Order: sequence, then structure tokens, then C-alpha cells
Amino acid sequence: MKKYIYSLLCAATMLFASSCDLDLLDNPNAVTASTASPDFLLNRIQLDYSGFYQGISNTGMSLTRIVNQGSAQYESAYTPASTNGWWSNSYANILADIAFLEPLAEEGNLQRHLGIAKTIKAMVLFHLVDVFGDVPYSEALDASNFNPTLDPGLSIYQAAAAALDEAKAHFTASGSSGTPNDYYYGRNYTKWVKLVNTLKLRYFLNLRLTDEAGAKAGISALVSENNMLKAGDDFVFRFGTSTANPDSRHPNFAGSYTSGGGTYHSTYYMWHMTEAKGFDDPRARFYWYRQVLVNSTNVDEIECIGQIAPPHYLAGGFIYCLPGQRGYWGRDHLDPDGVPPDGLKRTMWGIYPVGGRFDDNSASPTNNPSLGAQGEGLYPIMLAAYVDFMLAESALEIDGNTAAAKTYMLSGIQKHMDYVTGYALASREAGAINSFFDKQDTTLEEDIAAYIAFVGAEYDNAPNKMYIIGREYWLSLFGNGVESYNLYRRTGQPEKMQPGLEQNAGMFPRSFLYPNVYMVTNTNASQKSGLDAQVFWDNNPAGNAWVY
Repeated sequence: MKKYIYSLLCAATMLFASSCDLDLLDNPNAVTASTASPDFLLNRIQLDYSGFYQGISNTGMSLTRIVNQGSAQYESAYTPASTNGWWSNSYANILADIAFLEPLAEEGNLQRHLGIAKTIKAMVLFHLVDVFGDVPYSEALDASNFNPTLDPGLSIYQAAAAALDEAKAHFTASGSSGTPNDYYYGRNYTKWVKLVNTLKLRYFLNLRLTDEAGAKAGISALVSENNMLKAGDDFVFRFGTSTANPDSRHPNFAGSYTSGGGTYHSTYYMWHMTEAKGFDDPRARFYWYRQVLVNSTNVDEIECIGQIAPPHYLAGGFIYCLPGQRGYWGRDHLDPDGVPPDGLKRTMWGIYPVGGRFDDNSASPTNNPSLGAQGEGLYPIMLAAYVDFMLAESALEIDGNTAAAKTYMLSGIQKHMDYVTGYALASREAGAINSFFDKQDTTLEEDIAAYIAFVGAEYDNAPNKMYIIGREYWLSLFGNGVESYNLYRRTGQPEKMQPGLEQNAGMFPRSFLYPNVYMVTNTNASQKSGLDAQVFWDNNPAGNAWVY
């Protein structure tokens, strides 16, 4: 029932108004369809998506040994409370805002708003299925239904693919109104269409285990259309250098360069980049900055140097403790130790992708936010290089074409090398980079060419060619745990990853438990059996053996 207040104030102000009605059911602070700005809504959707991506990506990097996972047991690290933020941001923020925006944009013929919103909607739906499996969708945004039921993961994947098709039509529609703020492509809708096609490629690739014929047909059509991301079309979220509220710097820069310390990088990943091939990956100096050039011999700083590797490490021949003695200072997988006084000595994020320092052997503390590119980094959400790696997997695993797979893989490596170095040379670190390479016996381009030639020869001689493709894709996914986590579950590559320090670290998360915010508010919610529950497209062997 509506209630009205007629106050004495109304009588006193009859000169200005004949009545003064206040609807107590109207929230004066709430945004309504008549007061909402489609532009502001789309801004919020784009920004919220970057945060959603970051959360999943950071976790995926930890699971795939790109950065350290600091818990001895998977179950203690990935509890129902650990993913509350993902769930709330995706449903209460992004998907709800898109549902609110769509009728406004349709009424105003805001085709480009719809295109961006539906592309992000599709990405969010893919991510939700990839990390949780079956989730609410068809009933999820019904304001009158507080207990939505689960939809099958496959049906949500199909809904996401349909949203991409709709987005593509919005980007190419004529007569669109409005000029939305575009944080990703600066209103270049040709690139948005290429992104849509690339997301369809990933969609089909994830389906190849359960529908190989459909995946083959879908990927073949995309290859024939030849309109996926190419060099210069990379889909990234860029950061600035402002420290004002809100801080516009890359979060990993702000968390490391302000006071020193921050993320422990993965011993295993750094070993692959610096020791495993017998020479350094040209990207290593761009990925990391070493605060020291020789590792400490103080057990109070690096406890593991005074210990023997765990028996299962010794039996498996896994790298333990340090990848050599050149200052690459991180942590082994699932190392739960406390934090010693090593914040100004451990290996730090470099120039790519967080906007830190290029490693020019200067080896000095990084507890200074004015260093490097000052946080002007990026999230590498979908790069042109990733397209080639996905096509390499498809060529090998679906078509059995080893030659085409090699060509795609080497192209992916070259594109990623070019992207990383091009980004860095366009940054504030260009002077340090050029000065360093001016003093070397070989040029950066020669180093890259030598690396690609080495990997090509490796591939030719490898009995497991998918291992080489998977490893090189993984090494190109620094900063992107979303794709590395999917790659690892889909292919099991790179195989024989460094295990946890404890011999029984629990079940590797093939998906995540439903979060508390869902379990305690939905009477239809039922928790999964455990972290070993596999998403619909992952029909690989159950358990840890597949991903170890």
C-alpha cells in the first residue's frame, strides 16, 4: 500500500507547490529505468569484469605453478568462502547490470552498448561454468525468485555462444545511437568482432573432448572466415600510474613496489624460463626483476636451502628450492612457510605485465613506486598469440596435422615475444631496455630467433608433441591464469608439473566448491562432492593423476 506524508512543510510552501507527495516505497538513492545512464552502467560493467577476471586469473596462476600457491593443502586454500567475491561480482554486479542495461539500450538503439555488454556477459558465463560447473542462470536474475536452481554447464555455454552471436550483430548493425566509453578497444568495433570470433574458438576448443565433430566444424568455419585476433588486436585491460583514490595502477605493482615483497613467484616456472632449456627465455627479464643476482645462503631467509628435498621430489626428479643461484628467488608449489625478512631480496614482478622494472642486472630493492613503468601495466585477457596456440592444439588433437600445429605454435611464440617486448619498449622502461641490449653480444631479435629455432627442433623430435605446444602456451600465459587453468585441465599439459611439498596435498581443484554466499542464501543449493568434481567439458581421467 502506498503511504503519503502531508507535512506542515507543504502548507508553508504553497506558494511554490500545490502539494507535496512523497512515496515511501521509492528509494530516492536508487537508480531506476527512467534515471539510469546506459553509459555509466556500461562503464561499471567493464570495470567489474576486469576485477572478476583478476580474481580467477590470480587463482589459476597459483594452480598452474606460474606463481606460488602458499597453502600446504588444496582444501585449505580453496574453501567455500574463498570464491564469494567471484560469485557476488558476477551475479549481483555484472550480470544484473547487463540485464538492467539491455532494455534501455534496445529502447535507445544503443547497438554498440549491447555488443560490448553481451560480449562481457558471454565471458562471465564461460568463466562461471569453467570454475564452478553447473550454476544458476535461467532463474538467476529473476527478482521474485530467491532460490534459483542450477542450469547444466553445457546449456550455459550454449547461451554464452548465442550471446556472442548477438553481440557480433550489434557491432555490425547500422544506425546505432550513442558513443559508449570503451575501456578495451576505444570504440574499434572491428576488433570487438575479432574478439567475438576468438571467444568462439575457445568455446569450441573446450568442447572438443565432449563433441569433437562439432568442435572441428566450428573451428574450421572460424579459420575459413579468418577474422580472429591478429597482431595489434589484443584484448587487454590497461592501467595507469595515478595513486589517487581510486588507485589506477596494476594491483600487483601496487602490492609489491610500494613496500617491497608481495607475490612469491614459482620456482618451477622460473626454472622453466631460465634453466630447463640451457639458456634464458628472452622474456625472463621482462617477466621478473631480480633484487639480488646471487641467492642468499642464510637459512633464515631461504629455509629450504638447509633441507633435503621431499622424497617424492627426489623420486620424480623435480626442481626444489631454487632454480639455480642467479637470484631467481621464489617458492615451490604449495609452500606454506611464513614470511621471512626477504621482501627486498625475493624476485619481483617485472615490466610485463604489471608495469614494474626491466631486469637489467641493476639488482636493487624495488620498494619504490616511482620505479619501472610505475604500475602502468595490463591484464592480458586474450592476446593474438593465444589464437595461434589454440589453433596449434586443434590442429594436433583434432586434425592430427603435426606440421600445421608446429607452424601455429611457432607463430604463437613469435607473436607473444613481439607483444611483450613491444609493450615494454613503449613504456617508461624503454631506456633501460635499450641500454641493456646495446651492451650484449646478441640482439633481442637474435635471441628470440634462436629460441624459436630451438623449440622447433624440440617439437620435431618430441614423442609427445602436445607437451611442447602446451608448455610453450603455458610460458606465454604469464599474467593469465584463466587460460592456463583451462589448458591444464583440458590437455594435462605441461605434464609432470612440480607437485606440492607434502606428498598428499589433497585433490587438485578440477572445479571449485560453491561459495558460502550461494549456499547459505539458497534453499535449493546443494554442495558438490569436493574439489575433484569436473566441469562438463572435462571428461579426462578423474583425480590428480591427469594434472600431475
